[in-house]
Amino acid sequence: MVTDRLADGVRIAELLASEVTGNESDLRGLTVVDADRDVKPTADGALAYRIGRERAETDDGATEALAEVSVQPDRALIEAVVAPDAAADAAREVDLRVRPKAVRPPRTLVFVEDGAQVKRALAVLEALRDASRGE
Repeated sequence: MVTDRLADGVRIAELLASEVTGNESDLRGLTVVDADRDVKPTADGALAYRIGRERAETDDGATEALAEVSVQPDRALIEAVVAPDAAADAAREVDLRVRPKAVRPPRTLVFVEDGAQVKRALAVLEALRDASRGE
């Protein structure tokens, strides 16, 4: 039985980015932007990259930011910048820890605390993509 768990915030964020860029079926239209390849985790969370939705109505490759992914020493945080309620609902459905962020406009923080939770976090990104399209 394997008891090791991946609790390295940078590595968890890398796994999530890999899923976004490599999962063309479920996450079609999402992309990783503004990646900081040399990000160092901080207690408050250092911005590693943004997840954006490619805008179909433009030809210049413009994206709409849906979430920001930050890293702490032992976890990654997905901060939903659009559709905070949809992100919270999706996170709860897949048993990820979630909390609102008290800012204007409101945001939602989703905690990805283990490498094994990355696959579950994809449901949150799908919910953000769908909500940003008005689905």
